Amino acid sequence: MVVGVEKIKSFDLKGLKILITGHTGFKGSWLCEWLLQEGAHVSGLALPPEAPKSLFSTLHLAERISNHIVCDIRDFESLSVNIKNANPDVIFHFAAQALVRRSYRDPLLTWDTNVMGTLNVLEASRGLQRPITIIVITTDKVYKNREWEYAYREEDELGGYDPYSSSKAACEIAVASWRSSFGSKNGVTVVTARAGNVIGGGDESEDRIIPDCFRSWKQGKSVELRSPLSTRPWQHVLEPLSGYLALAAHTYSQNNIIYACNFGPESDGHCTVQKLVNSLAALDSNRSWLIKKDNVMHEAKELSLSIDRARHTLGWKPILSFEETIKWTNDGYTATSESFPDLIKLQVKEYRKRRQG
Repeated sequence: MVVGVEKIKSFDLKGLKILITGHTGFKGSWLCEWLLQEGAHVSGLALPPEAPKSLFSTLHLAERISNHIVCDIRDFESLSVNIKNANPDVIFHFAAQALVRRSYRDPLLTWDTNVMGTLNVLEASRGLQRPITIIVITTDKVYKNREWEYAYREEDELGGYDPYSSSKAACEIAVASWRSSFGSKNGVTVVTARAGNVIGGGDESEDRIIPDCFRSWKQGKSVELRSPLSTRPWQHVLEPLSGYLALAAHTYSQNNIIYACNFGPESDGHCTVQKLVNSLAALDSNRSWLIKKDNVMHEAKELSLSIDRARHTLGWKPILSFEETIKWTNDGYTATSESFPDLIKLQVKEYRKRRQG
């Protein structure tokens, strides 16, 4: 039994009022499905989903959660009213501009959403004037990347080369400042979660390796890899979500609070883009890839996370092997449109069962 699971059970998700910002996105939609299976009272606040066949729409989550709220987190007045009406016990803050290449095209939107939008969520939550737990989801890219082989720990220096990474590092600093200035005085406990590169069925985002692969392969084309030798911590989306829940349970209990925590795979999940794509291509002889010759965008070559804090403090660890992560992801992208919703629900159910077993 994993210690973190015991804490999640004692969290008593059934009936708990949980607000997810960015619930129409990839990770937010998967978390909605998980929480619905647990019997939680789920509210969501976000912009409409971008993809016409988004995971959120496919799972009919707008009709299944308690409150589906369309709101821009940059609009403080609207945000404040909607958070007050939701009156949550716990907030999972996913809402963000989360794409690196888009951050180059629109850096001001990226910084405004990821820094000021997060502060708006915190300030609006302060207006509830009662205890509340907030888990702010950032990224593995908040660390100042030194291109070394060592795994980054929570105490390592923050930084960011591109607008997306820098906005998330700035978000971490802003959260820490807000916490020390206002959090404890108002009963708001806010912590940050930093996860590696997540994959899984239902991600249709632009300029992400797995969606790009399957879009190309479905069209009978070779996928173009920008940086095939770059190393990243790949993990199925359900892995960090289980970590976020363990962190929320730990924080909600007000027991030895940790203010930042990494969630990533075991060592087999720290691998190159080329190995990741080769593993998927090996499942179908019609899949191929090539190296993009004219890539000029800066990308870090080495990036890995230490999960010692999550392991020792939360009792959390990943439970899917790299091979299972590849299979579950491939199953998600190759399912028919009719079978896809049931597949996602079954993967959540199976993962929860394995966590509890």
